[in-house]
Amino acid sequence: MKRWFTIFLLVLVGYLPVFEAGAYGFRFEDSSGKTHTLSGYKGKWVLVNFWATWCPPCLREIPDLSELSRERNDIVIIGIAMEYDDARDVMKFVEKMTIPYAIVLGDRTAAAQLGDELSMLPSTYLFDPDGKPAARKIGLITRAEIEAFINTH
Repeated sequence: MKRWFTIFLLVLVGYLPVFEAGAYGFRFEDSSGKTHTLSGYKGKWVLVNFWATWCPPCLREIPDLSELSRERNDIVIIGIAMEYDDARDVMKFVEKMTIPYAIVLGDRTAAAQLGDELSMLPSTYLFDPDGKPAARKIGLITRAEIEAFINTH
């Protein structure tokens, strides 16, 4: 019995780093079929923004996020569209707004990958270049806030 317990502990300890490393990971497929993983963006800041077409603060964020995406090579932005009826409507909206960053057609499962139940839109998650959670903001976020945070960290 003692032997089995020792083996169980060794197996458990062997898996702990895997669970820890995966705790902050995600895997999203965007509207063009490209897969995005947190580990795939090592060395860059990664901003994941949950939004909806009907959400006024979300719509106010889009120009700032678009500018960041176009002008800074050290930030990757992934927009996750939530609470929509028709994916085609979301994509028409994205085209109309000329959103340059990846768009994922999301749901509660997407939010759960970040360990959240997503209580409000917009919600933004920022990961540092090492892939560790750096900040979370519920509500409207601006380019100035994002850059101020990055510049001080």
